[in-house]
Amino acid sequence: MLRFLLLFAVLPTLGLRGETVLVLPFFNSSQRPDLDWIGESIADTLRESLASHGALVLDREDRLEGYRRLSLRTDARLTHASIIKLGQALDAAKLIYGEFKFTPAAVRVESAGSAPPSRGSLRIAARILDLRRLRQGPEFAMLGALEQLAELENRLGWQALKALLPRAAPSEQEFLQARPAIRLDAIESYSRGLLAALPEQKHRYFTQAARLDERYSQPCFHLGKIYWTNKDYATAARWLERVGRSDSHYLESQFFLGLCRYYTGDFKGAEASFQTVAAQVPLNEVFNNLGAAQARLSAAQAQANFQKALEGDSADPDYHFNLAYELWKAGQFEAAAARFRAALERDAQDSEAAVLLQRCMRRDGPKPGDPTAIGRERLKTEYEETAYRQLKAELESGR
Repeated sequence: MLRFLLLFAVLPTLGLRGETVLVLPFFNSSQRPDLDWIGESIADTLRESLASHGALVLDREDRLEGYRRLSLRTDARLTHASIIKLGQALDAAKLIYGEFKFTPAAVRVESAGSAPPSRGSLRIAARILDLRRLRQGPEFAMLGALEQLAELENRLGWQALKALLPRAAPSEQEFLQARPAIRLDAIESYSRGLLAALPEQKHRYFTQAARLDERYSQPCFHLGKIYWTNKDYATAARWLERVGRSDSHYLESQFFLGLCRYYTGDFKGAEASFQTVAAQVPLNEVFNNLGAAQARLSAAQAQANFQKALEGDSADPDYHFNLAYELWKAGQFEAAAARFRAALERDAQDSEAAVLLQRCMRRDGPKPGDPTAIGRERLKTEYEETAYRQLKAELESGR
């Protein structure tokens, strides 16, 4: 908690005030189990629409944890009481839920040169439940051809944004222009990837979605994270570079892109990625990693960014080590020794800090060819944007 509070004292206001929103998968009332993926797709688009405009939206993993906690089936139509219990279990203030119904088109013969017939129509109905006041808003619905699913979801997303964050919502035209109508088969593949249980299935569906429509940002983010987890940093970077600025995962993708670039030796690219994130989400781990990239470039700003990370969380031994290491390389032995001692106070088993402390005491600086003189900075791989935004919103709402 302290690490975030220290940041607020010196940084400008970001984002929007808000309360946490939970979006549930929309229930399939069509008696067509093969279309269950549509309910997941609608929920993901709504979450994305809200999150990309500053709303605090619980992610899919949080939602699944809520289902597990209450022993609820993810494919079941929830009662009103279960919906309320789920929202309360996850401490949500607002909840979006609904259903969709598919009506097959009448069979007709396709004539030469004519457009392919529609598979049928889709009606999507949504409601917003205010869990703080236990008040339900009016239904808002979309009706169109199944092939228009992307447009229907985007229009529904704009309506939800307009209802929950009217001041943040752009015009409907502007909102839709920023969101291309993704191909139906690409949406289906991506949604099936979200629902898949096995990593190899997820990879196959996400790859298929990204290849079916090159404009589709969301599967690129998930593929980047898959390759990051497998330590294939070059491939992960190529996918993460395709995540668009309007994507709610854009800053997270930039954080991991910075790490991938760092590990592949592209320190200038890593610096650019971390600078992008730091400008909007001033997290300690971002300043730390930015400092590490700049240190590899021998940039003067490295020490200042290590200092920012340390000021944000003085309990972390790595932040003391990184600042100490930068000071040691600069020949500031007394200041470096103080920070190495602080690192050892927090981690007595840090043999590297102990060795460098002894060198500081001997005023023994780095030498050409010395393996300890380059690349010993410690990076952070945990990214806590959601926790930051939640805490910030809580502090702002109490003003």
